[in-house]
Amino acid sequence: MNTEDTICAVCTGIGGAVSIIRISGSGALQTGRKTWRGKTELAEKNARKMLLGKIILPNGETGDSALAVYMPGPNSYTGDDVVELHCHGGVLAARQTLDAVLKAGARAAGPGEFTFRAFVNGKQDLTQAEAVCDLITAHSDMALHLAERQMQGKLSAGIEALREQLVNILAECESRLDFAEEDLDWTEASVFIEQLGKISADINELLKSRREGVVLRNGIRVVLAGKPNTGKSSLLNLLLGFERAIVTQIPGTTRDTLEETANLRGIPVTLTDTAGIREATDLIEGIGIDRSRRSIRQAQIVLWLLDAAAADPDDEINEMTAHTSDKKNLIAVWNKSDLAPDRDLPSLPCPSVKISVLKTEGIESLLDLFEKAVWEFPHTEEPEIAVNSRHARLLEGAVEALPEAAGNLAGHDWELAAVHLRAAISSLAMITGKESDPDILDNIFSRFCIGK
Repeated sequence: MNTEDTICAVCTGIGGAVSIIRISGSGALQTGRKTWRGKTELAEKNARKMLLGKIILPNGETGDSALAVYMPGPNSYTGDDVVELHCHGGVLAARQTLDAVLKAGARAAGPGEFTFRAFVNGKQDLTQAEAVCDLITAHSDMALHLAERQMQGKLSAGIEALREQLVNILAECESRLDFAEEDLDWTEASVFIEQLGKISADINELLKSRREGVVLRNGIRVVLAGKPNTGKSSLLNLLLGFERAIVTQIPGTTRDTLEETANLRGIPVTLTDTAGIREATDLIEGIGIDRSRRSIRQAQIVLWLLDAAAADPDDEINEMTAHTSDKKNLIAVWNKSDLAPDRDLPSLPCPSVKISVLKTEGIESLLDLFEKAVWEFPHTEEPEIAVNSRHARLLEGAVEALPEAAGNLAGHDWELAAVHLRAAISSLAMITGKESDPDILDNIFSRFCIGK
């Protein structure tokens, strides 16, 4: 990305009460003065003051009333000079103001370009820049808090501490090579070998948080499946807290898949209600059932609803196993338990729970099983940090180099030890952006929305 131009973009969602047009670059103040005028001058002496004035249109006429603020670099979000124009919300006012800024000499910013400049100017490291995107896309309190901690530098501080320890060991190796003939007070190799073991353990501990990172950033796809009239749509409505699906006693009411996002136990999920699986009675129902089967195949967790009051419970189970034989995260949900409270139900090879959607009984037990399936172990606390797939790939590269380095240190092969240590240090440096590949940076920042 070009970091020399003066760039601009609308950095708020269209349709709100206020639209903010952000201008960043060495020409930000000049561009702002061309497109805004008030009783108080937009100038260095009035920096960080919110000033009231009017937008100046390219034809010289005055446009919308707007507030303007000038924030000189390096003490701004991007590290460059920044001007923000706060005009009325709505499509027309924002577009008119943005057009005036563009015609005054700025160019339209690309996705993530403001945050990219913050990274280039040292305002954020790469993990903090990624956290900006995570913050925008967070779908649960837990995901939001995780992004906030990463923006504060919790992850990068841990990575940097590990990198500095490796740099210190590398310095000893290189000193031994440079001053091999000198009788200096060298640190015993065994001390560094022990230190490398602790660093490996710390990196592996970070890698354990990968699962949590994937879940909180991407969410979990949960499918409600089963025969007609087992209560799938009723359970969907209950979990959502509002009536999204039509519920009737008529089998086959749900003819297509319905998707909604929800937050269950702090976990962002996409809930999919499916058409009841049976022999289709017409073409439209057949298409819906085919989509149900496809959704089951793509699901990360399947909640298969069974009728606890059915005449033949074994028939319910046979139907489930016929469609879910290859599913690992399958939870059998015996609904309508209020209609047969004392019934002994058959045992199942997968986790199962008895509920009554009508009486809202057993729902917490169902959520316990869901949460255990997501985390694969009981989970009661928010993770302090959680790495993403890019971080994990680089951490794996770093930890793989450390046993080789330890072996070389044990054999006093300082040169080869230095090679492996440099590889590990480079991998850790790429996580925070101390070392970077332009293609990787383009890939990261292209995921941002325009205006960030």
